[in-house]
Amino acid sequence: MLSTTPRTTLGRSKHRGLTDREDLYAVLDAGLVCHLGVVVNGAPMVVPTGYGRIGDTLYLHGSTGATSLRGTGDVCVTVTHLDGVVLARSVFHHSLNYRSAMIYGPLRPVEEDEELLAGLRAITEQLAPGQWDAAREPTRKELAATSVLALSLAEASVKVRQGPPLDDEEDYALPVWAGVLPLHSAWGVPEADPAMTMELDVPKHITSRIMPIR
Repeated sequence: MLSTTPRTTLGRSKHRGLTDREDLYAVLDAGLVCHLGVVVNGAPMVVPTGYGRIGDTLYLHGSTGATSLRGTGDVCVTVTHLDGVVLARSVFHHSLNYRSAMIYGPLRPVEEDEELLAGLRAITEQLAPGQWDAAREPTRKELAATSVLALSLAEASVKVRQGPPLDDEEDYALPVWAGVLPLHSAWGVPEADPAMTMELDVPKHITSRIMPIR
C-alpha cells in the first residue's frame, strides 16, 4: 500500500486515487518519459527525462553539466498517460481519461559503480527492452559525463480516470454526441541509421514491439 502524506493526499476527485503499490508500478513501468520538477536558484524548472525503476527506487538520467540537477531539497517527478478525451454534453463536464503517478522526495546522486551501471541499465531497458545487452556498454569516460539520480518511491500518489462522461442529469436528453475519443500510441517501422557500415536485420527485441496491422 502507498503511504499517505500531506503532499500525496488528493484534494479533488479523491475517488480517482489508487493506493495499491502495484498500481504505482504499473503506471511507471508503462511510461517512457517522466517530468522532473526542481527548484534552481529560487525558480521552478520542469525537465523531461528518461527513467527506469528497480524495486522501490526510480533512477533518472541526466548529464553532469545539467543545471536542473544542481537544485537542492525535494523534487517532484510525474509520469502521465493520456488514454482518451472525454466529450460530454456540456463543456463543463469535458474531461480526460488518464493514468498518472506523482513522486516526492530528495534526489540521491548515484556514485557507486555497480549501482550506476544498474541504474543506467534500468533506464535503457525502460526505453528499449533488450537493448542493454545488444549495444556496447559505456566507457569510463562516458560514465564520468553521465549523471544518474535515485529517487525513493516511499512518498507517491496514483490517480486514474477511466470511463464515459458524467453529465448533469438534465443534460442527458440534449441532442449532443457524448462519449470518449480513445488515444492509442503505436510504434512505427524501424528506420536504420544511414551511417551503418553493414546490412543488419532489425533485432527481434525491437521488431517484437511493432503491432501487426489488421
